Amino acid sequence: MAMQQSRLERENLEAHVDLCAERYRVLEEKLNRLENKVDSLAESVGKMAEKQTTDKVASNRLVIGAAGTVIAGLLSTIVLLLLNLQTVTPMMGS
Repeated sequence: MAMQQSRLERENLEAHVDLCAERYRVLEEKLNRLENKVDSLAESVGKMAEKQTTDKVASNRLVIGAAGTVIAGLLSTIVLLLLNLQTVTPMMGS
């Protein structure tokens, strides 16, 4: 966006200085708003990363718990089969 100088600003140094001061004030306000937005965005990204880590840990716990349940079920089935096999074997031998 090109700044157009007024005739007054070209001819009067004080007017030029005042207008430049106003332009810099507006520019600084815009930079401050941009900085606030970037800070807010950085904070949001940090929260999302933290939540993702927390969700991953919870998901891992869920998978480990499910795997433990399946292993416990398989082990109990094997033990039951072995006990039944020992019970059936003496009957066959008689």
